[in-house]
Amino acid sequence: MKRIFYYLMTNIAVIAMISLVLFIAQLAGVPIDTASMSGLLVFSIIVGFTGSIISLWISRWMALRSVGGRIIETPQTEEEQWLVNTVARLAQEWGFKTPQVTIYNSNDPNAFATGPTKNRSLVAVSSGLLNIMTRDEVEGVLGHEIAHIGNGDMVTMTLMQGVLNTFVVFFSRIIANIVEERFELGGAAYIAVVIVLQILFGLLASLILMWYSRRREYRADEGSAQHVGAPKMIASLQKLGKITQQEPLPQEVNAFGIAGSKDSIFSTHPSTENRILALQGLKKI
Repeated sequence: MKRIFYYLMTNIAVIAMISLVLFIAQLAGVPIDTASMSGLLVFSIIVGFTGSIISLWISRWMALRSVGGRIIETPQTEEEQWLVNTVARLAQEWGFKTPQVTIYNSNDPNAFATGPTKNRSLVAVSSGLLNIMTRDEVEGVLGHEIAHIGNGDMVTMTLMQGVLNTFVVFFSRIIANIVEERFELGGAAYIAVVIVLQILFGLLASLILMWYSRRREYRADEGSAQHVGAPKMIASLQKLGKITQQEPLPQEVNAFGIAGSKDSIFSTHPSTENRILALQGLKKI
């Protein structure tokens, strides 16, 4: 329900902003062509959603290619068998098909989940995670990644990205048109204004996405605690907190990794300290 609420609120905010800009433009005496506005909105929606939906649809392939992961089709070791069995058990508890399980080579402990749907998802863990953490700690991490899938976070992020992309494209063109109308800009100047506005609005959109991403991490931690126990999730975070350098994940899956930077408006993850406090019931989110 929270996921739906955030998505609806984002849509309402965009609609409100569109109405406000059009109202201000009319007050300023800028002629508004309703047909042109409708066409621009359709264009913005197509541009805004196409890239994010395609990225979601091919996210498993992109992730495997980016990290060089190996899908465990037939477990070759006892550890791989335990890994597959644990993911399968957690997926069954959440009520969806077992995700593809992948191991990729990296000395730093990390993991991520991706996929276009719950039943076409992937969970990847680094070799460093398996080497450094105990099985209880790894289980806490796996519970976190499975919770991302169970909560539908990949789809929600895609929808939010599409809405925000639409916001960026639409408003950059609207304001650029107003500027062109007032100052009679040439073609090159108009394009320059559009690019600058897209950068500014893109930054604003990224702040919204990062805020939502941090909230989502807390929920995934809660999901892990419910299915594997809070002590295991806390132990995995404490282990991560002792490691100061993390190998960055590819951009398309970074938001779904277990590790992240400390709290800032540009970070996809809260600090491990705040996540632990939330799991201990000492911090509200």
